[in-house]
Amino acid sequence: MASVPVVIQVVAAVLALLPSAFAQEAPPPWGWACDEGVCVKGTATDATTSLNQCKLTCTPESVVWPHPSSILHSSEVSFFLPTNVTRRVSCQEAVCPLLDQAIDLFLDNLQRYHPDYAGGSAPWEGPWDASIVSHTLDLDVTIWNADDRLHLDTDESYQLFVTTIADKTNAQIVAATFFGARHALETLSQMVEYEEGVDALMVLSSATVEDAPTFPYRGTLLDTSRNFFSVKSIERTLDAMAANKLNTFHWHITDSHFFPMQLETLPNMAYYGAYGSRFIYSTADIRNLVEYGRIRGIRVLAEFDAPAHVGNGWRWGEGQGLGKLAVCVNREPWQSYCVEPPCGQLNLANPNMYDVLGQIYNEMVELFSPIDLFHYGGDEVNLNCWNTTDEITSWMDENNFGRDDDAYYNQWSIFQEKSRQLPTTANGGNEVPGILWTSHLTEEGRADQYLDPTKYIIQIWTTGTDKLIGELLEKNFRVIFSNYDHWYLDCGFGAWVGEGNNWCSPYKGWQAVYDNSPLDIATDLTGSAHEDLILGGEAALWTEQADEMVLDARLWPRGAALAERLWTNPSHNWEPAETRLIHQRQRLVARGIEADRIQPQWCLQNEGLCYLKGVHQGCQAMGDTEDAGVTKA
Repeated sequence: MASVPVVIQVVAAVLALLPSAFAQEAPPPWGWACDEGVCVKGTATDATTSLNQCKLTCTPESVVWPHPSSILHSSEVSFFLPTNVTRRVSCQEAVCPLLDQAIDLFLDNLQRYHPDYAGGSAPWEGPWDASIVSHTLDLDVTIWNADDRLHLDTDESYQLFVTTIADKTNAQIVAATFFGARHALETLSQMVEYEEGVDALMVLSSATVEDAPTFPYRGTLLDTSRNFFSVKSIERTLDAMAANKLNTFHWHITDSHFFPMQLETLPNMAYYGAYGSRFIYSTADIRNLVEYGRIRGIRVLAEFDAPAHVGNGWRWGEGQGLGKLAVCVNREPWQSYCVEPPCGQLNLANPNMYDVLGQIYNEMVELFSPIDLFHYGGDEVNLNCWNTTDEITSWMDENNFGRDDDAYYNQWSIFQEKSRQLPTTANGGNEVPGILWTSHLTEEGRADQYLDPTKYIIQIWTTGTDKLIGELLEKNFRVIFSNYDHWYLDCGFGAWVGEGNNWCSPYKGWQAVYDNSPLDIATDLTGSAHEDLILGGEAALWTEQADEMVLDARLWPRGAALAERLWTNPSHNWEPAETRLIHQRQRLVARGIEADRIQPQWCLQNEGLCYLKGVHQGCQAMGDTEDAGVTKA
């Protein structure tokens, strides 16, 4: 008898839960209406839509990111199932396989809009109206030429025309190259959203997009030389880059800390330089990542930083009878010989060093082939390292080179020229532009003394107010911006040596990333935008304090802000882009990117009410919205 009350209590508890379960199946009480480009939340009526539909149709740019050059679209949507997508393609033999893979990725991105997507598919269950079941999205893609590799003058433009007649939505894509067509597929995927009420997808019923990037070089740098990042995490980064039409993955793959790159002819580099056998990128890993990027419209650009930033992979030379290939390796006190521990620089006095360097370049050119750029690194050389190494000082004296700063700069420049010739030889004599970081060689009055502007591109990592930028442009150097005051994404954390904050603090919020305009910087410094010399820009994630556990959150959605700056170069500041960026962040999460949360979800659902000015006014507007249904805040 004592068990009866327990049973009754259990049944009562279950019954108490039923109303809330039923409520979850009922239509939501809220709807959204478009009011002058803002999705306003209110009581659901026949005049309101879901939040996704409102965002898709309300603003002139829809929720496409980055903002296209030109876009016109209807306020109507058509519902369809992701299994009802057809394809028809016209392309050259060299690019048709790439296009097929890009369309497959497009289809997977459609599946990922379902909130219960997992393991490559989603549980589309319906029930659906006959109109949804019969509706098709027909892809019609035309690519004019056979260019299947990205280079600085690749035409990445595209045209996209969406039309709907009866139960068919046609998406016509026209592009000169595969890369433009891939971007068009990305744009089309962003004109699609999930509609919970019918468990189906919706696409804008009509749209016309004509689009092209402002800059040819739109990059993200990942440093895998301080901490190891798995291949999967790098693939995820490439996925996110593709979603934002970024086209260059700058892979800072080695440094003095760590040499994780497997080389078939030089196995000792990784054997001595890797953190362990599990922390190595095999030749197959590298080749696969290069191809993984290409399908997503991305060049994988390797940087081999030298003559500084080398060390623990180079310590085997003496044991093989080659002498010291690098000097100052792990030397203490490190502050006297490098910018951060551990130290190490190449041994300019040892000719065997060039033989080894040539072998490295031979393999890198093959692994990342075909190359259209090569990054030499080339910054933060510490002259005191060389000038306190007996082998080097004796060599300088014996050859009457001198031992003042200019003498070492001259030898550094000779090293750089020899280094430039090595990958050219490895590339079958085909010279490609080299990229160098700003350094002592590029300081005021030195750049054109030591470097040829027709052969080198300078990547700027100093501040956006540095007068050196103007000098480089006026001396006709092509440049890539990565000024640390806006585009270094590792800033704003605690120091990793000593205490306090790290050297480039404060944190660079997405707003600062968005507002950093290379053309405006050039104009401020020189009076001219120098559009012909500014190739673009790149956000850098140096990883002294990051590994793959925080990778996505450090890069995204700040990397998306960079992408719109480099693709569209908008004339406005960050504020008009905020609502779309929040939506883009949600889209990245749906695609498996653990992007940082930049606002509460309430702000996603209540556009325009999360702002700094007029706080009390905003709160009042929120109350008005709830009381009066759909009211413009």
